[in-house]
Amino acid sequence: MFGWRARIGVLVPPGNPTVEPEMYRMAPEGVTIHFARLQGFQAASTPGAAAGMEARTLAYLDELHGPAKALGSVSPSVVILAHTASSYATGFATEPELIDRLSSLAGTTAITAARAVLAALQHLGVKKLALGTPYPEAISAKGRAFWEAAGFDIVGYQRLADVQNIYAEHEQRAYQLARQANTPDAEAVFLSGTGLPTVGVLDMLEQDLNKPVLSSNQASLWQALRLAGVRQAIPGFGSLLRAM
Repeated sequence: MFGWRARIGVLVPPGNPTVEPEMYRMAPEGVTIHFARLQGFQAASTPGAAAGMEARTLAYLDELHGPAKALGSVSPSVVILAHTASSYATGFATEPELIDRLSSLAGTTAITAARAVLAALQHLGVKKLALGTPYPEAISAKGRAFWEAAGFDIVGYQRLADVQNIYAEHEQRAYQLARQANTPDAEAVFLSGTGLPTVGVLDMLEQDLNKPVLSSNQASLWQALRLAGVRQAIPGFGSLLRAM
């Protein structure tokens, strides 16, 4: 039987090509990952484009019912909303309502990418955070406000320059973004965005920066595995997963 150890469900924005390969790459033996694509994009702009990103995000949240219900059919232990910007648009204070709604629709435990990152940062004891984002200014500002509302001191902050479409970005650019966001007093670096390819450079970044480096997809898998009762150490994708 597939998923004999755990099944994890993931809701993905329709144009996102990054979440599936990164999750498959990191998942341990016996854990299967099952995906459903978010809806509501028909009335919005090109997936991944900077223009219209906030409108697309709100449209996805309006249409959670169908994909969440469908994903619940595979009986996952946990469902992840793999779209960090959804949490930023919702806001830190009201995000628990989004999580409760998702859990009710999917019929199982639910998490957002942002809350998974929050759990990971708290697990690591981080207070001073460097934040790198690939978003337009409006969403990046909401992202910074989200983490400040969560209680973190944002001591480093950088937007990725000249992003035409987040889904056309690559790991080398994520590496540079992390280095630009980092400051000497940052206790960890977080690369926001499930569409930004990151997991292949996390180990390299930790070696070069000498501190934990987290990404939305890495932290989402970490938290989902913990909630599913899977505690296997996973090498190659940063210290967070190595120390399950």
